[in-house]
Amino acid sequence: MNKPFNFSLLLIAVTVLLFTGSVFSQEENDAFTENDVNQATQAISSEANNLKISPGIFQNLTVKAEEEAVSVSWHIDYAAYNQLQGKQLVVKYISDIGAKREKKGLSAEWLYSEPIDISKTSITISGLSAEKYNFKLGIAKKGNISEVKQDDSKMVWSKKLKTKPLRGWGIFKLLVLIGSLGFFIYGMKVMSEGLQKAAGNRLRQMLGAITSNRWKGVLSGFGITSIVQSSSVTTVMTVSFVNAGLMTLRQSAGVMMGANIGTTITAWLVVLLGFKLSINSYALVIIAFAAPLLFMRSNKAKAWAMALFGFSILFIGLGYLKDAVPSLGADSQIVQFFNDYSDAWYGPMMFVLLGALVTIVIQSSSAAMALTLTMVHNGLIPFEVACAMVLGENIGTTITAEIASMIANVHAKRSARIHSIFNIVGVTWMLLLFPFALKGLTAALGWWQGEPFDASNKAMAESGIALFHTAFNLVNVLLLIWFVPQLVSLAIKSVKSKGDEDEQFRLEYISGSIQTPELSVLEAKKEVAKFGKLTKKMSKIAFDLGLAQDTKTRNKLHNKIAKYEEITDRLEVEISNFLSKVSASEMSENLSNEIRGLISMTNDLERIGDVFYQISKSIERRNDNKLEFNVKQTDSISQMYKILDSSFEIMVDNLNAADGGVQLQKAVDAEREINTFRNQLRKKHISSIGKEGYDAESGMIYSNLFSSLERIGDHIINVSEAAAGEV
Repeated sequence: MNKPFNFSLLLIAVTVLLFTGSVFSQEENDAFTENDVNQATQAISSEANNLKISPGIFQNLTVKAEEEAVSVSWHIDYAAYNQLQGKQLVVKYISDIGAKREKKGLSAEWLYSEPIDISKTSITISGLSAEKYNFKLGIAKKGNISEVKQDDSKMVWSKKLKTKPLRGWGIFKLLVLIGSLGFFIYGMKVMSEGLQKAAGNRLRQMLGAITSNRWKGVLSGFGITSIVQSSSVTTVMTVSFVNAGLMTLRQSAGVMMGANIGTTITAWLVVLLGFKLSINSYALVIIAFAAPLLFMRSNKAKAWAMALFGFSILFIGLGYLKDAVPSLGADSQIVQFFNDYSDAWYGPMMFVLLGALVTIVIQSSSAAMALTLTMVHNGLIPFEVACAMVLGENIGTTITAEIASMIANVHAKRSARIHSIFNIVGVTWMLLLFPFALKGLTAALGWWQGEPFDASNKAMAESGIALFHTAFNLVNVLLLIWFVPQLVSLAIKSVKSKGDEDEQFRLEYISGSIQTPELSVLEAKKEVAKFGKLTKKMSKIAFDLGLAQDTKTRNKLHNKIAKYEEITDRLEVEISNFLSKVSASEMSENLSNEIRGLISMTNDLERIGDVFYQISKSIERRNDNKLEFNVKQTDSISQMYKILDSSFEIMVDNLNAADGGVQLQKAVDAEREINTFRNQLRKKHISSIGKEGYDAESGMIYSNLFSSLERIGDHIINVSEAAAGEV
């Protein structure tokens, strides 16, 4: 009985002891924790009071230049951060000029930012001019930072940092924008000219192959514009062909339509290469490959070098353009202006006019398109506004052809007018459907890319604009190509003829198709006779140019000779090509000889045009250098022109004479008279050299003039001999 009792008592005692020990241990631990906290708090407080702040607490200190502002960023040393709670920072800054004055002991004033909470890691200082500044970040050792910031003994400053803020938008930035745009346009011009030279005569052959089929005209216009990357080149070339009578108005309408589609290639180049791929980074590499081509003998190699240089310059200009166009936030006044008016019913019309104005000013729809895409890329204008401006650019680009036709005949003016009417009609119907067209376009683009269209997505918006440009021009061509006769009729009604003088330069006799060899040769004879009258008229213009006194009249006459010289070049090509096709047919030997004679005549008539153009350049050089002929020289040149005109009269009569009616002896006598008079003038000129009062420089030009007129006489007699069958 006793043993069980003792075991139970022992068990109870052990339990009591364990419980008592556990309670005691918990109280001891609690007491230790409180003591620890008190000691740690006292230690931190003591360390904070005794903190020695050094410039080393400022870490990763950087400055970044912005427009008329600088962003300063930093980090506080993590080990000291908790100890600096409640303190403030400040940035002080001074211009580089002020810092140099201070270094020399002169007075210079530092500027200070507002106090910055210790938790901040950056600050932007605005209102700075475009000069270099010095920046320091500081903290007060003790006291209120606003009171002690100017006392360096009570402050700890970081190391000095320097930077120069970017220029804000103003006159300088505007000039940079214009210069960037000019760089882009120049690159496009150089590339276009290089491609034209590299392509050689193929461009003219493409246009020359056009028949009455308007679809071939569209393909030719598209092909040429795609090659040379300039719709202006195609339209101006077309206008000049119409001016020379080598193309009809209906044919030119198709070419103009094709040029509108071809010019959309530029937008895709800018979007795919200019923005998505930084071509300007590789521009110098491209130039490195192009440079050796400049030193090759081959003209084609040099032309390709020119094209590659232009391509590189174009994208370098685009790179500058992207930087020159300001990037503005959604809340800026300019962006808000575009957003507000884009929702108005008249908004699209207003932005169409803006796009047309921009294109007219810079004389390049491609450059205007690049500028529009760049503004979208930088967030300056919304997607809808850009699309409306693209429509306006289609109208603005017609001004180039209109300007080119100002000095041309009525047919060229009508060709340019067809281009204008075509684009204006297209923009008009698109404006009526503008909201629906944009919805359809964005839906199609979203479906193609597999996600909803987002105008805030720059890449998607840029692709949308390029697609809108292509789709509009393509649909416009497909719609209006069926109304070419109506467009031609409207152009004829809007541009009235001034009479025979305005109508004279057309291929009236050569038809598009080859008839029988006999009939075709008869047509060519009539065309060559008309060609002869044209060169005779150049003689009268050159004579008037030599006597003209005021600059305006001289410029007008010089431009007219240049225009006629270009016409003679193209007439020779067209007539020679026509006769080459005729010669492929079976014919008699006499007819074959006639064709050879006609080809020889066109060659001599074209050379007459070249010589008259050289004469006009000599007269221009004389006027530019303010040189004068004496009375005897003026009278001699006038007499030479009179003799030459008589020779021209005989030549024209011989070209219009029936078989066997050519008066070759009269032509020979006239040419002999020209040679005799030229010899007399040359002898007098040589004897006058070195005499007092004789101007050697004007004498050289005088000698060139009467020698050139004698060369024209040689070509005139060649024409008469060919007309007589003596080739």
